Amino acid sequence: MARHHLGAGNARRPRPATRAAEAADTLAAFLTALHRPAPDGAPAGRDRGGPLTDHAEPFAQWLAEATELRLLPNPDAVRAIWEDAVAAPDWTGPAMWLHGDLHPANILTADGTFCGVIDFGDLCAGDPACDLAAAWLLLPDGAVDRFHAAYRPVPNPATLRRARGWAVLKAFACIFIGEAGVHGRPGGKRTWGPPAHAALRRLIETARH
Repeated sequence: MARHHLGAGNARRPRPATRAAEAADTLAAFLTALHRPAPDGAPAGRDRGGPLTDHAEPFAQWLAEATELRLLPNPDAVRAIWEDAVAAPDWTGPAMWLHGDLHPANILTADGTFCGVIDFGDLCAGDPACDLAAAWLLLPDGAVDRFHAAYRPVPNPATLRRARGWAVLKAFACIFIGEAGVHGRPGGKRTWGPPAHAALRRLIETARH
Protein backbone atom coordinates (compact mmCIF):
# COMPACT_ATOMS: atom_id res chain seq x y z
CA MET A 1 0.00 0.00 0.00
CA ALA A 2 1.65 3.20 -1.13
CA ARG A 3 1.78 5.62 1.76
CA HIS A 4 0.40 8.54 -0.20
CA HIS A 5 -2.12 6.66 -2.34
CA LEU A 6 -5.26 6.28 -0.31
CA GLY A 7 -8.27 7.31 -2.33
CA ALA A 8 -8.65 9.73 -5.18
CA GLY A 9 -7.46 12.75 -3.25
CA ASN A 10 -10.85 14.42 -2.87
CA ALA A 11 -10.91 17.49 -0.69
CA ARG A 12 -14.13 16.67 1.16
CA ARG A 13 -13.75 17.07 4.90
CA PRO A 14 -14.44 13.73 6.61
CA ARG A 15 -17.33 13.86 9.07
CA PRO A 16 -17.15 11.18 11.77
CA ALA A 17 -20.07 8.97 12.64
CA THR A 18 -21.47 9.71 16.10
CA ARG A 19 -24.34 7.19 16.39
CA ALA A 20 -22.28 4.15 17.22
CA ALA A 21 -24.88 1.38 16.95
CA GLU A 22 -26.40 2.64 13.72
CA ALA A 23 -23.00 3.20 12.12
CA ALA A 24 -21.76 -0.26 13.13
CA ASP A 25 -24.85 -1.96 11.71
CA THR A 26 -24.73 0.06 8.49
CA LEU A 27 -21.06 -0.68 7.88
CA ALA A 28 -21.59 -4.37 8.65
CA ALA A 29 -24.52 -4.56 6.23
CA PHE A 30 -22.51 -2.90 3.45
CA LEU A 31 -19.52 -5.20 3.83
CA THR A 32 -21.69 -8.30 4.24
CA ALA A 33 -23.32 -7.47 0.91
CA LEU A 34 -20.01 -6.63 -0.82
CA HIS A 35 -17.92 -9.56 0.39
CA ARG A 36 -18.90 -12.24 -2.06
CA PRO A 37 -16.56 -14.66 -3.89
CA ALA A 38 -15.03 -12.92 -6.89
CA PRO A 39 -14.86 -14.69 -10.26
CA ASP A 40 -11.64 -15.91 -11.82
CA GLY A 41 -9.88 -13.00 -13.43
CA ALA A 42 -11.08 -10.42 -10.91
CA PRO A 43 -8.44 -7.74 -10.34
CA ALA A 44 -5.94 -8.30 -7.58
CA GLY A 45 -5.55 -5.41 -5.19
CA ARG A 46 -2.76 -2.88 -5.53
CA ASP A 47 -0.99 -4.15 -2.43
CA ARG A 48 -4.37 -4.72 -0.79
CA GLY A 49 -6.06 -7.92 0.23
CA GLY A 50 -2.96 -10.11 0.06
CA PRO A 51 -0.71 -11.47 2.82
CA LEU A 52 0.33 -8.97 5.48
CA THR A 53 3.87 -10.31 5.29
CA ASP A 54 4.18 -8.47 1.97
CA HIS A 55 4.06 -5.24 3.98
CA ALA A 56 6.65 -6.06 6.65
CA GLU A 57 9.32 -3.75 5.23
CA PRO A 58 7.02 -0.74 4.71
CA PHE A 59 5.59 -1.22 8.20
CA ALA A 60 9.06 -1.18 9.75
CA GLN A 61 9.96 1.97 7.83
CA TRP A 62 6.74 3.76 8.75
CA LEU A 63 6.99 2.77 12.40
CA ALA A 64 10.55 4.08 12.58
CA GLU A 65 9.61 7.33 10.86
CA ALA A 66 6.50 7.89 12.96
CA THR A 67 8.48 7.16 16.13
CA GLU A 68 11.24 9.57 15.11
CA LEU A 69 8.67 12.29 14.42
CA ARG A 70 7.01 11.59 17.79
CA LEU A 71 3.70 10.83 16.14
CA LEU A 72 3.04 7.72 18.23
CA PRO A 73 2.49 7.77 22.00
CA ASN A 74 3.16 4.02 22.26
CA PRO A 75 5.22 2.59 19.37
CA ASP A 76 5.79 -0.71 21.18
CA ALA A 77 2.04 -1.33 21.43
CA VAL A 78 1.62 -0.64 17.71
CA ARG A 79 4.45 -3.05 16.93
CA ALA A 80 2.84 -5.72 19.10
CA ILE A 81 -0.47 -5.40 17.23
CA TRP A 82 1.35 -5.73 13.92
CA GLU A 83 3.41 -8.74 14.99
CA ASP A 84 0.29 -10.51 16.23
CA ALA A 85 -1.48 -9.79 12.93
CA VAL A 86 1.41 -11.08 10.82
CA ALA A 87 1.53 -14.26 12.92
CA ALA A 88 -2.16 -14.98 12.30
CA PRO A 89 -3.05 -17.76 9.82
CA ASP A 90 -3.50 -16.53 6.25
CA TRP A 91 -6.89 -16.32 4.55
CA THR A 92 -7.68 -19.70 2.98
CA GLY A 93 -11.15 -18.95 1.65
CA PRO A 94 -12.03 -17.73 -1.83
CA ALA A 95 -10.88 -14.31 -2.95
CA MET A 96 -13.70 -11.95 -1.99
CA TRP A 97 -14.76 -8.70 -3.58
CA LEU A 98 -13.21 -5.81 -1.60
CA HIS A 99 -13.63 -2.07 -1.66
CA GLY A 100 -9.95 -1.87 -0.79
CA ASP A 101 -9.83 1.78 0.27
CA LEU A 102 -12.16 2.32 3.21
CA HIS A 103 -11.08 5.31 5.27
CA PRO A 104 -12.90 8.41 6.55
CA ALA A 105 -12.56 10.46 3.36
CA ASN A 106 -14.31 7.74 1.34
CA ILE A 107 -17.37 7.44 3.58
CA LEU A 108 -20.37 9.78 3.51
CA THR A 109 -22.23 10.52 6.72
CA ALA A 110 -25.57 12.05 7.60
CA ASP A 111 -27.38 12.35 10.92
CA GLY A 112 -24.46 10.73 12.73
CA THR A 113 -24.29 7.54 10.69
CA PHE A 114 -23.06 6.36 7.29
CA CYS A 115 -25.12 7.07 4.19
CA GLY A 116 -22.75 6.24 1.33
CA VAL A 117 -19.42 4.88 0.17
CA ILE A 118 -17.39 6.49 -2.62
CA ASP A 119 -14.19 5.83 -4.59
CA PHE A 120 -14.38 2.26 -5.84
CA GLY A 121 -11.21 2.72 -7.87
CA ASP A 122 -9.42 0.05 -5.84
CA LEU A 123 -12.19 -2.56 -6.12
CA CYS A 124 -10.37 -5.88 -6.06
CA ALA A 125 -10.44 -9.48 -4.83
CA GLY A 126 -8.67 -10.82 -1.75
CA ASP A 127 -8.76 -11.28 2.01
CA PRO A 128 -11.83 -9.61 3.57
CA ALA A 129 -9.69 -8.63 6.57
CA CYS A 130 -8.43 -5.74 4.47
CA ASP A 131 -11.90 -4.15 4.50
CA LEU A 132 -12.78 -5.26 8.02
CA ALA A 133 -9.99 -2.98 9.22
CA ALA A 134 -12.42 -0.13 8.56
CA ALA A 135 -14.17 -0.80 11.86
CA TRP A 136 -11.31 0.78 13.80
CA LEU A 137 -10.88 3.64 11.33
CA LEU A 138 -14.50 4.64 10.84
CA LEU A 139 -16.57 3.76 13.89
CA PRO A 140 -16.89 5.70 17.15
CA ASP A 141 -15.44 4.32 20.35
CA GLY A 142 -17.18 1.22 21.63
CA ALA A 143 -18.75 0.18 18.31
CA VAL A 144 -16.23 -2.33 16.95
CA ASP A 145 -17.62 -5.36 18.78
CA ARG A 146 -21.14 -4.59 17.55
CA PHE A 147 -19.83 -4.36 13.99
CA HIS A 148 -18.13 -7.76 14.27
CA ALA A 149 -21.30 -9.31 15.68
CA ALA A 150 -23.44 -7.87 12.87
CA TYR A 151 -21.12 -8.75 9.98
CA ARG A 152 -21.78 -12.07 8.24
CA PRO A 153 -20.21 -14.50 8.40
CA VAL A 154 -18.98 -13.56 11.86
CA PRO A 155 -15.20 -13.20 11.43
CA ASN A 156 -13.04 -15.80 13.11
CA PRO A 157 -10.20 -14.80 15.47
CA ALA A 158 -7.51 -15.13 12.77
CA THR A 159 -9.40 -12.80 10.43
CA LEU A 160 -9.78 -10.23 13.19
CA ARG A 161 -6.08 -10.40 13.96
CA ARG A 162 -5.25 -9.75 10.32
CA ALA A 163 -7.84 -6.96 10.19
CA ARG A 164 -6.05 -5.24 13.06
CA GLY A 165 -2.82 -5.36 11.08
CA TRP A 166 -4.53 -3.83 8.06
CA ALA A 167 -5.97 -1.15 10.31
CA VAL A 168 -2.47 -0.25 11.50
CA LEU A 169 -1.24 0.08 7.91
CA LYS A 170 -4.18 2.24 6.87
CA ALA A 171 -3.86 4.39 9.99
CA PHE A 172 -0.19 4.98 9.24
CA ALA A 173 -0.99 6.04 5.67
CA CYS A 174 -3.59 8.52 6.87
CA ILE A 175 -1.33 9.83 9.64
CA PHE A 176 1.44 10.63 7.18
CA ILE A 177 -1.00 12.28 4.75
CA GLY A 178 -2.36 14.29 7.66
CA GLU A 179 1.14 15.27 8.77
CA ALA A 180 1.94 16.43 5.24
CA GLY A 181 -1.16 18.60 5.37
CA VAL A 182 -0.13 20.13 8.70
CA HIS A 183 3.17 21.19 7.12
CA GLY A 184 1.66 22.30 3.82
CA ARG A 185 3.31 19.65 1.70
CA PRO A 186 1.81 18.57 -1.65
CA GLY A 187 -0.87 15.91 -1.32
CA GLY A 188 -1.30 16.54 2.37
CA LYS A 189 -4.72 16.66 4.02
CA ARG A 190 -4.50 17.73 7.63
CA THR A 191 -8.01 16.46 8.46
CA TRP A 192 -6.90 12.86 7.81
CA GLY A 193 -4.60 12.76 10.82
CA PRO A 194 -6.98 12.92 13.80
CA PRO A 195 -9.20 9.97 12.75
CA ALA A 196 -6.11 7.85 12.11
CA HIS A 197 -4.63 8.66 15.51
CA ALA A 198 -7.99 7.77 17.07
CA ALA A 199 -7.92 4.45 15.22
CA LEU A 200 -4.50 3.57 16.64
CA ARG A 201 -5.70 4.51 20.11
CA ARG A 202 -8.73 2.22 19.74
CA LEU A 203 -6.55 -0.61 18.46
CA ILE A 204 -4.20 -0.29 21.41
CA GLU A 205 -6.99 0.02 23.98
CA THR A 206 -8.79 -3.06 22.68
CA ALA A 207 -5.71 -5.22 22.12
CA ARG A 208 -5.88 -8.64 23.77
CA HIS A 209 -2.93 -9.31 26.03
